[in-house]
This record gives sequence, C-alpha cells and structure tokens, in this order.
Amino acid sequence: MHSASLIVDPAFRIGAVDPRLYGSFVEHLGRCVYTGIYEPGHPTADADGFRQDVVELVRGIDVPIVRYPGGNFVSAYNWEDGIGPAADRPTRIDLAWRSIEANQVGVDEFQRWAGQVGAETMMAVNLGTRGIDEARAFVEYCNHPSGTAWSDRRRANGATDPYGIKVWCLGNEMDGPWQIGHKTAFDYGRLAAEAGKAMRLVDPGIELVISGSSGSKMPTFGTWERIALTEAYDTVDHISMHSYYQQHGDDRDSFLASAVDTDQFIEAVVATADHVRAVGRHSKRLTIAYDEWNVWYQSRFAGEENLPISEAPALIEDVYSVTDAVVVGNLLISLLRHADRVKIGCQAQLVNVIAPIMTAKGGPAWRQTIYHPYALTSRYGRGTVLRLETQSPSHETAAHGEVPLLDAVAVLQDDDQGLALFAVNRDQHEQMAVDVDVRSLPHLTTGEHLALADDDPEAVNDRDNPDRVTPRRLADPKLDGGRLQVVLPPLSWNLIRLTS
Repeated sequence: MHSASLIVDPAFRIGAVDPRLYGSFVEHLGRCVYTGIYEPGHPTADADGFRQDVVELVRGIDVPIVRYPGGNFVSAYNWEDGIGPAADRPTRIDLAWRSIEANQVGVDEFQRWAGQVGAETMMAVNLGTRGIDEARAFVEYCNHPSGTAWSDRRRANGATDPYGIKVWCLGNEMDGPWQIGHKTAFDYGRLAAEAGKAMRLVDPGIELVISGSSGSKMPTFGTWERIALTEAYDTVDHISMHSYYQQHGDDRDSFLASAVDTDQFIEAVVATADHVRAVGRHSKRLTIAYDEWNVWYQSRFAGEENLPISEAPALIEDVYSVTDAVVVGNLLISLLRHADRVKIGCQAQLVNVIAPIMTAKGGPAWRQTIYHPYALTSRYGRGTVLRLETQSPSHETAAHGEVPLLDAVAVLQDDDQGLALFAVNRDQHEQMAVDVDVRSLPHLTTGEHLALADDDPEAVNDRDNPDRVTPRRLADPKLDGGRLQVVLPPLSWNLIRLTS
C-alpha cells in the first residue's frame, strides 16, 4: 500500500468557485438534441417535445450554464431558421457534421428547456459564414425588451420577456482548418472585436468569449491567442479552451495522468493572455472559458468528411468505463485548482454525444460512469478552493514523465462549516493510505468517504445494467486531533466530505 499526506489550511486560498465551472454543452450534433433532449412522442415528453427523464438526470448534475448551439455546427448556422412557427422552418444541410437539420429546436425552444433544468444559456454566434450584423441582431432578438424589429419578433413568437442571455461566444474554433469560415488569427481577431463591439452596444451587460486555439497541439497554439487577443483584448472577457483525452493503446498510466496536460495548457493560456495584457497596458485581467472538455476516443471516429448525409445519426456515442470516469474526475480537479482564472467550464456534451447521459430512442435514459464524478463535484465543489501541501509517491509515464500518484484539491464551503476533498489514486494496482491534516479547521468532526472504483477498469454502465458503476460509501473517516486517514482504492476517484 502506498502512503501519502496532505495539509489543508483555509489561509491558503486559490479563489472562489464560479458555479459556471460546472457547465455543459448541447450542440446540434448526432443525437444530442434530436432523440436526446428532444423527442416528441416519447412517453416522458412534455408539450414542447422535451424528454422529462433527461431533464431529471440533468437536474441531478445541477448544471448552471449550457453552451449552445455549437461547436462546429454554429459556423454555418442561421439562427433565424430556428424561430417562428415550426411548420414554416426550413430544412438545411449542416455542413459541419453532414446532417439534415430540421430546425424544430431553435433559440426559443432551447430557452424553455434551459428554464426546466435551471440553467443559463451560453450562446454562440456564427462568425464563420456570417458576421457583425447577424450577431448584433441575435442579441437584439434575445435580450432587448421590446419596440424594435427583432425584439418584437421574439415577443410575437411567444417570449414577452427578454431572455437576458449573459454569455456569448464569438464563433467556435476559428483556428481549425475544418471549420466552415476558417480564418487567420488576425482576421478572426478583427472580426471578433467588431462583432463584440456591436453586440455590446445592443446590450452592455453581456460577457464575451473569444475563441482560443481548438487544442494545445495545434501548430498555431500560443501565436493564435496572442494575435487574436491583441486585436480584441478590450472587447472580450474570457478566452476559450478546448481539450479532449483518450487512452492510446495499452498506456493507461499516461491516460490517468491527463490532468497534468490540462494544468500545463491552462497555465500556458494564462501566461499568453497576461503577456498581451502587459504589452497592451490593459487594466482588466481575462479569465478562461474551458468550454469544451472531456474524454473522447477520436481514434474511433471515422471523421465527418466520411459521413453520409442523414438526419440525427448516432455519432460519437462513446461508452465510458470506470477508468474514463476517474480521468473525468481528475480533469475536474484540475479546473478547480485553477479556479482563480477558470470561471466557465463546459463538459462536452450533455446527452448521447461523448456524454454523461445516454438515451434510447423511445426508451430509457441512463447515467454513464462519467456522470457520477461530474454530478458530485458540481454538488459539493461550491465555495473556495484551497491550495494543498501534498506529499505523494510518483511514477513514470510515457506521455507526461514523472507524475504523482495522488492528485487532490479541497473546496471549503462559503460558511466554512464543511470541506470537500476530491482525490484520485492513479495507481492501477495499489491502495493509497492518505494522512489528511485538517488541524486548522478544528470544528470539523465527522466525515464521509465516497469512491468510484471497480475491480474491472473497463466496467461500464449501459441500458441493460445502468448502475454497474456507481460511487460506493467506504468506511467513514475518523478524525483524531485534527487528522484523519483515508484509504483510496486503486484506480479511483474519491470524495471525502468533512462537516461540523
């Protein structure tokens, strides 16, 4: 058995958790919308066609914000196609995912769905095939009270009150050659600056997200951020980051350490943004919208260019193992560890497409393994993140070099009456005894330990066995003189809750 230790002290605070860190993403891709969140005729569907079994599972995560409608989809999307009487809406070919888009779900329907699950919308505008005029009109439609052409059109469509959408994405992954309307960093930065300026003239209270690199392995990474931000720094509030991870071959050790790459990626983007701030002598400090992240086995995907054109095809429906869930839980630890700069996070995506929730058309919905660390971190990871002093054994990985076997973060509740410690044991075979020093929080007296682990690292949840992998309660930790010891199972994600 390995031995490790960590010290928790409320004096060492990283920053407050923005609840939007636990956001998600719904794109018109595959079955995320159609037969995912929306399926008229389903036994649980409401009058708008939204599946209430899915609504209940989304509520279980307590998702505060959902990015919509893309993703690659947005870069050739006409938002006007999705408003007005459903029978009059055009059917289009979606060039991003080679799908037929019937436009039966648009902004008005999505806003009603978001209200059901208690989430705000993080709306994306098309800066691929469209630009300034369409973007400012979209804000006017959504956020202006009344008395203008677009706001009165919204009212005529049944929404008397403005939606008040606060966060807007200025396009998506515009550095990617696969993107419809792909641009150079300079051209995109100028367009983002001017579109954002016009949007903010319509509604001065909105927050704007500029597209950063679509991944840290892009050849333009770093340079893209620097050039685009140089043009648009004063216009925007956040810069986006996207990353996906998968296991390559039998190298599970490297996969389990994926959060090491996330840490380095975040720190590189922060350094670049702060460089532009210093050179430009800007006063404000940008924060990060990590608005696409997850485990995604991209090597299993044939690529959109090889897809036949079809309606609501089953695309990128990865089935997740307990190993994948441990990695997802560790990525959440990484986001929390940077809570001073990462203010928005969107796990991609919410339903069916690389998702924590799966559905069968006409049938049930169930939780994938990755649902559980996401839901529990969202529920208990609210408050102030503390910087830990950790001592851990380490091992060598092919992709990341030497990494610690223990990775952890602590979140102190706002009233200081509770503490949530999130921890992973990256060792595939050995337990880890962790000595936790909480003497600086003497009022904490009782504890609970939940672990997500399984004897089979490839165990999954599916339609026939939806609860094969769920968190289980281990022996409750006993505090003795402000210290406790917990034993983390091998290859596990853990939540240790301490209360008064």
